[in-house]
Amino acid sequence: MKALALLGSTGSIGRNVLAVVRQFPERFKVVGLAAGRNVDLLAAQAREFAPECIAIGEPELAAALAAMLPARYQSRIVVGPEGNCQVASLASADMVVSAVVGSAGLLPALAAIRAGKDLGLANKETLVMAGRLVMEAVRAYGVHLLPIDSEHSAIFQALEAGRREDVSRIILTASGGPFRTWDDQALAAAAPNQALAHPNWNMGRKISIDSATLMNKGLEVIEARWLFDVAPEQIEVVVHPQSIVHSLVEYRDGAVLAQLGIPDMRIPIAYALAYPERLDLGLSRLNLTQCGNLAFEQPDHRRFSALRMAYAALAMGGVKPAVLNAANEVAVEAFLAGRIGFTRIAAVVAAALEAVGQGDELDLAAILAADREARIAAERAIGAA
Repeated sequence: MKALALLGSTGSIGRNVLAVVRQFPERFKVVGLAAGRNVDLLAAQAREFAPECIAIGEPELAAALAAMLPARYQSRIVVGPEGNCQVASLASADMVVSAVVGSAGLLPALAAIRAGKDLGLANKETLVMAGRLVMEAVRAYGVHLLPIDSEHSAIFQALEAGRREDVSRIILTASGGPFRTWDDQALAAAAPNQALAHPNWNMGRKISIDSATLMNKGLEVIEARWLFDVAPEQIEVVVHPQSIVHSLVEYRDGAVLAQLGIPDMRIPIAYALAYPERLDLGLSRLNLTQCGNLAFEQPDHRRFSALRMAYAALAMGGVKPAVLNAANEVAVEAFLAGRIGFTRIAAVVAAALEAVGQGDELDLAAILAADREARIAAERAIGAA
């Protein structure tokens, strides 16, 4: 039985992880849970899965959480970023699953790796902010890092068919989001509820907005560069509106291997949890005759400049990807709060990339400092709009 510590348990990915655990109680058990502010759901999860340790993101919510749980949990509740790191380094955990949203995932991911835990990664920001640093730690501590993002899981699976040295290209697919066919005028007037209406996937608010701007695909390009140790010019993005082909790998002989499936996150989650085994999830099967035509098109870098900026930040290296990520988090939050329009998200990120200086990508302090500076620069750009 594999013991899991789950970070971000109340989010979309976290709930799907627990659905897989619930389906296979003989295979997995939960020893740690961590969440942000959803006290009611976290308490319900704790009562169901009986973990050893529980982390709540906001210290002021700890008392409310404790009041919902049996008395034995009074000494088992930890709080804040340190609490996430404690759950991530539990001695009893075999594997840590990071489903945290945003930059908050970096420090607990490093804590898990340094504690010798295998890491199931759904938090792409960990590798966006500190890809070289994290992957060097993975090698130094001899742990496995298994991707949970559907696209990176697809690549991981396609890479099983050949040698890494024979890889020619990695092709990430993007749905294009809800605004794929919108013109400039419509994009400028797009409302948060429209951006949140993803055509294929049921996702959290932050990732749904990132999908609409194509920043999510840009972050995935940076993640793929480090996760699979390929040069940026070997990573291509194509828009695939049906979300049936989850990504592809091209080998130097011209063979292209794709992973296809219904858009259900339990598939890549279960593959990471049980790797190298595959579990029968009882899901509906992909019916190719009912898929119709599978379309592919080039992304529009002019209308969706976030993708172009992500490539640029990766090329600049250093702390620039961390700046990109932090500024985007601030800009997305501002858009959801109605403080800026949709097309201003990319403009805010561009302003922060220009305002924040360079730093050492192997220096955690420099990365965290860049994250802080980028947030300040992004707020300044929002205020100047």
